[in-house]
Amino acid sequence: MSKNQDKLEPGKKLTKHERKNMFRRWIFTAGLGYNYETQQAPAVAYSMRKALRKIYPNDDEYISAMDNHYKYFNANPLMANIILGATLAMEEKDGIKAKDAVQSLKTSLMGPFSGVGDSVFWILIPTIMGSIAGYMALQGNAIGAILWMLLQLAFYWLKMWFFKTGYDSGTKLITSLGAKINVFTDAISVMGLMVVGSLIATVVKVYTPFKFRTGKVMLSIQTGVFDKIMPCLLPVALTALVYWLLGKKGWTPTKIILLVIVICLLGAFTGVLGVAK
Repeated sequence: MSKNQDKLEPGKKLTKHERKNMFRRWIFTAGLGYNYETQQAPAVAYSMRKALRKIYPNDDEYISAMDNHYKYFNANPLMANIILGATLAMEEKDGIKAKDAVQSLKTSLMGPFSGVGDSVFWILIPTIMGSIAGYMALQGNAIGAILWMLLQLAFYWLKMWFFKTGYDSGTKLITSLGAKINVFTDAISVMGLMVVGSLIATVVKVYTPFKFRTGKVMLSIQTGVFDKIMPCLLPVALTALVYWLLGKKGWTPTKIILLVIVICLLGAFTGVLGVAK
């Protein structure tokens, strides 16, 4: 541990090492203690426990601050670093007087920030990079696996930067990003839908070898009928079936995966489905 990390900066109550400790606690426990009542609140309280104890030597203030962080919180774990960094800065600066402002900040930002985080860091980037890495792995190229591990390492440093940004910005987040965050969220959501739509045509493979024959005339059902109606019609139909079943009570992702396996086996056995050429 460097001496710079142990040294208190002017006007600060926490050292750089103590702030990083809070950051790492959140990174590795964000999904632990998740429940339907307060969702991620136990992880928030656990990650901030040591830092709050340093900020609030008074027991009553410490208990009050911890209770405040046990209230409902649910945000994308990566983007939540900005929110928690900002709340830590507010409490370090204003103490227990910032209690209501801290809760307001968390409540107002966790929704919009989760929209950005879910669209970009849980859908867009993993889908694109996962497809590239998976394709390389299928071709026997080990770089695919290395690429995916490097992506996760990059996410770690990005989380650290987000936390530092939130801590340095403090309450400025509300005024500087509040009016723009919804526009950015909508744009990213549209981009994510476009990426998922293109992946259906390129990744999902459903093909029927059936051919219609009458006299000397032969017509391929796949290329002569389905592809004429809409290219990749069968992959779209299968994807639509999966999405429809996900919305039905009693259907879980595991059951749907088993259903798709059964459909593939029956299709291959009867000759209705085949390997695309």
